[in-house]
Order: sequence, then structure tokens, then C-alpha cells
Amino acid sequence: MAKAIMIQGTASNAGKSVLAAALCRIFRQDGYKVAPFKSQNMALNSFITADGLEMGRAQVMQAEAAGILPDVRMNPILLKPTSDCGSQVIICGKAIGNQTAQEYWGNKRALIPAVQQAYESLAAEYDIIVIEGAGSPAEINLKQDDIVNMGMAKLADAPVLLVGDIDRGGVFASLYGTVMLLEKEEQERIKGLIINKFRGDVEILRPGLSMLEDVAKKPVVGVVPYAYLDIDDEDSLSEQLGQTDAKDMIDIVVIRLPRISNFTDFAALPRVSGIGLRYADKPSQLEQADLILIPGTKSTISDLKWLRESGLEAQILKRHSAGVPVFGICGGYQMMGQSISDPENTEGGGQIRGIGLLPTETIFRTEKTTIQAQGELLDIEGDLAMLSGVKTTGYEIHMGETVLLEGTKPLQRLMREGRLVLDGCQYQNAYGSYLHGIFDSQQMLECLAKALAVKKGITLNTEALDVQQYKQMQYDKLADMVRSALDMDYIYQVLEGHT
Repeated sequence: MAKAIMIQGTASNAGKSVLAAALCRIFRQDGYKVAPFKSQNMALNSFITADGLEMGRAQVMQAEAAGILPDVRMNPILLKPTSDCGSQVIICGKAIGNQTAQEYWGNKRALIPAVQQAYESLAAEYDIIVIEGAGSPAEINLKQDDIVNMGMAKLADAPVLLVGDIDRGGVFASLYGTVMLLEKEEQERIKGLIINKFRGDVEILRPGLSMLEDVAKKPVVGVVPYAYLDIDDEDSLSEQLGQTDAKDMIDIVVIRLPRISNFTDFAALPRVSGIGLRYADKPSQLEQADLILIPGTKSTISDLKWLRESGLEAQILKRHSAGVPVFGICGGYQMMGQSISDPENTEGGGQIRGIGLLPTETIFRTEKTTIQAQGELLDIEGDLAMLSGVKTTGYEIHMGETVLLEGTKPLQRLMREGRLVLDGCQYQNAYGSYLHGIFDSQQMLECLAKALAVKKGITLNTEALDVQQYKQMQYDKLADMVRSALDMDYIYQVLEGHT
């Protein structure tokens, strides 16, 4: 059975996911077979495994850092918010329906066996499991039947490292306060404190570290500097979504939908020199765009209404009429059609007019499509004609079925589980696809950059790094930084139970 260590945080976005990834990489570099685990994840950014199961992107990123394939056992429960008080609930990779927060919390105890089975099965195959918590363990209103923080630590008998984010301020109070709000046996599980996202001279911080150790009765095992690394984030707290002015020679703008999902679809684009990627939630922010991207969303109809009411729909149509290509992925693709119908009440029922850029109609179904696929773009018309014949790979996650109207051209041919199918649509400089990850390949990045540069009449070095090679470089940089910041000898002692 694997040894376990758990990363908990004083709040969401304290850096748990990235530090867990760093430990996965460090342990792998040191010769261990390591896997990540998070019992319950709440995020709109998900991934489909090779066997068609859905899991959170954070554990996918951590699995990549550990040098292993993503496995749904690493994230047995995934909650995808559909509203401010409801989520789609995914258990062991399969959606079981939408639940309100109250319904979910009322049924949570029944999920413990699934969590335990996933963890124990994984732990039987690895040397070390790096467990990530969620939010804060000191949410005293949620501690009953906890399965993601101290409840999970107890289930796995895992020692805990508690992380606080100094960049947002109040790190000493948040670390001390979190410890003090825990039960005595929970406090005893905490074997060390980590201060994350520090900018400046650590020597100035040292008197505060000593005082914190004195009052919290816990050692500070490291101060991790603020990381300028390009690693996939998980959800709407990502700093990437705050990039509203990252203009470059080529200006690509992603619409920041209220329920945006899988924004990592676009993470590879700015890795091409001369391409700037930014996010927009106001019409004026589209005025200089060379390409407009409409991303996926967990609430297509609701976000389409927001797009209309915010004035962004009108601006997208205006920029498209002026010659700017528009590309939609998944929910964005659905929005670009003529209509969306919801006869089975998947998103509240009814029918809504689409943006009208593509001659398609979408009908929502209760059955969810979750599958990996590989394909090839067909003969592409318009400004992106240089993409013709480009190989694609990725995955699909959607509840809808989109039908192309007569005379309409699909975007690509896909191989799904040995079957050839057509995907997406293209029409007069508007393009749409269900394939998440369509922009990730080196060939796609280079051809897209070249097409946009030619359209703009500029010269651009369109050479792109191999995406997987680039990711591995980033994980190694992360591991080097964290290894030098943490007392790894002490952490290994914690793993062995010697503290």
C-alpha cells in the first residue's frame, strides 16, 4: 500500500494543485511511482480519459507531472457548477444528473465507499499518493461528513502540509486561524506549514516565520516563490482569465463567458511568438481582435442570453462582418448556430435563437457524450484555409447534438472508437467544433499563426514548441523551484511517519 501525503490550503487558489503537482514531479524524479488524488473536485475544466470517463483537469495536470496517464480513480467525484447553487454531479467519471447544493450535501455520506474504493485501488498500485484537499479544512459549517479535507486525510491516514497564499495578504492569520479552528486530532495531522507565492527577500520574512511557528506549534517547511510558469490551471480563479490586455502582433480574443469551461483549450496559443491571447467580457474589447474564440460553457443557454444582453453578440457579428474570423468550441460552437432546443429540460427547457453565424441547429439530450478522438481537418474555406488537412486530437464533452443544415460543410473528419464521423461546421469565415484540445498540436498552432499573419499582412516566426515537450519542461522547472524552497528531507521524514 502506498504512503500518502496531503496538501491542504487555507483557501481556494492558495496553490494546492500546483504544489501537489510539484511533489508528484519531485517524487518521480527521485525514483518513486507516484499518483495524485483528489476525492472531490469542483471545476468546469474537465478532461476525458482514454476509456471515456470524465475527471478534473487538476489531476490530469498532476498525472502528467508524475509521468503517468490520467485515471478517473484520481478524482472519483467531480462537481461542475450549473448555477450559483447547483452542479452536475459526476461519480467515477459518469454524470448522474444535476443536484442542488443541499441535495448533494444531504447525500454525501453515501459517496464515501466510492471515494475509499478509488483511493485504495490506486494506492495498491503506487509507492506514493499525493492527495489534494479542496478549499479550506476550517470551513466549520461543512466539516460534518467531510470527504475531501481532514475526512480524507483520516481515511488515508495521511499527514498534512497546510499551504497559505502570502500574495493575497493575511497569510500568518490564515495559517494560524486554520490550525486553531481544527479539532485536536486534526491539528496533530498537520506536520508543517508552507507559505506560497512569495515575492521579495525571504530574510525579511524570517522573524514572522519564527513567530508563526511559536504560536501555531507547527514548523514552517518552506517559502515557495511566486511562480512564473505556464502550467494548466483548473477553474475560473485562474490568472489566465484576467488577461484582458495581452495584445501582440496577432490579437486573439476569447469571450469570457460566465460559466466558461475548458479554457485550457486555448493555453497553447500564446506559446507561438507574436501571438497574444486575452479574455473579453465587454464589447469594446473586441475592436482590435484578429480572431474571436467562443469557448465551452456548462450553461450554454444561460451564457448565450448573457452574451446577447451584454452587447457582445452584436459586437461579434459586427467584427465578423468586418472580416474577423470567429471560432467556437463545444458550447461556443452550439451558440454560433441558428437555434438551440432543450426538449428534455437538460438546461431548463425551451428554445433560443443562436448567434446565426453557422447554418446549424442544436438539440440538447440527457445522454452525455464523453470520448477521445483523433481527426483531420477537411478543405477549409475562408481566412483559415491554411488549416486544411491539419491533424487534430482531443476529446468531446457535451450534452447536445448539432445538425448541419442542407448545403453546409463540416469542419473535420474524426475517428471515434474505430468509427469515422464528421464534426463541426464551417461557413463564411465562421468555424465550430466539439473537439476540446483542437489547438494543442504543433501543426495546428503553426498553421493557424501563419494564416492569421498572412491575413494581417505581417511576417511572423510561426514555429511552435511541441506541446507535450513544453509541458514537461515546465514541470521540471516547477519541481526545481519547489525542491529548493521546501525542506524535502523533512517531508520525506513526514512520509515515513518519523515526525
